[in-house]
Amino acid sequence: MENIQDALGALLLMGGIVAVVFIVVRYTYLLKKAMIEKGLKPSQTGNKMQYVDIGCIVLGLGVGLIASTIFTTMDLSEDTADLFIWGTILVFGAGGLLLAHWLRKKESGR
Repeated sequence: MENIQDALGALLLMGGIVAVVFIVVRYTYLLKKAMIEKGLKPSQTGNKMQYVDIGCIVLGLGVGLIASTIFTTMDLSEDTADLFIWGTILVFGAGGLLLAHWLRKKESGR
């Protein structure tokens, strides 16, 4: 029974990820199609900045994951260690998001 629940959970997670990616891609396609129909030219700099945004966020999450290993070496209760680990990962991920926002603002300020 537990294996069925694990398989169903994994299937739902993957299905959710596929659905989100599909919605984002479809929205982007329809947006570009509408801009072309109105005679506007879609910008190419947005694509470059999307990769910078994703890179900064993933970098922040990675640094948070590395920094959270400090808490695994401490003698803490399991709940406290989990709280500190997830908190560290989220704080560094938010730092990556702020860095991405700062870079986007700096790029558009030119």
